[in-house]
Amino acid sequence: MNPFNWLRQRSPNRLNAEKLYGAIVAQARLPVFYADFDMPDTLEGRLSVLTVHMFAVLRRLKAEGAEGLPLAQELVDAFSADMDTVLREMGVSDMKVPKRVRDICAKSHGVINLLEAAYPEGEEAFGAALVEILPLPPEQAKAASRRLTAYLHKVAEALAEQSLSALRQGNVQFPEVS
Repeated sequence: MNPFNWLRQRSPNRLNAEKLYGAIVAQARLPVFYADFDMPDTLEGRLSVLTVHMFAVLRRLKAEGAEGLPLAQELVDAFSADMDTVLREMGVSDMKVPKRVRDICAKSHGVINLLEAAYPEGEEAFGAALVEILPLPPEQAKAASRRLTAYLHKVAEALAEQSLSALRQGNVQFPEVS
């Protein structure tokens, strides 16, 4: 018996979080966000779209209280691991990857906290928070934030109808983007 087998084992939570994260990434990559919402198809633009989707799913998991927190943490860990992979694939040097991952995760955490604080304040406050975080000129950001606010409201409604059990299995259904 190899004493290091535990390093290779993946918990069911982690596997399901990776599946859930994959669904979030797939949704965030939909061309509609970059064509119709005018998000720039750049690392920063894609990270913004991914982060707002992470916000929505994490908010749903946190609404479950202690039961949703382990999956929420595994989801954040999957995000961090993906950022590591993405940076390495982009050719960032091995010595710089950890700092860049920390910077990206800190920025995303700040965005999620900003959106968390603004969401209960209503659509106007939430839209203003989105304008603040979107990598667009002010007028474009305002237009995109209106569409994103409406879309994220539909996402929140759709997520509220999905059971924690389904989310724990890595299954999430996003509404159609319009």
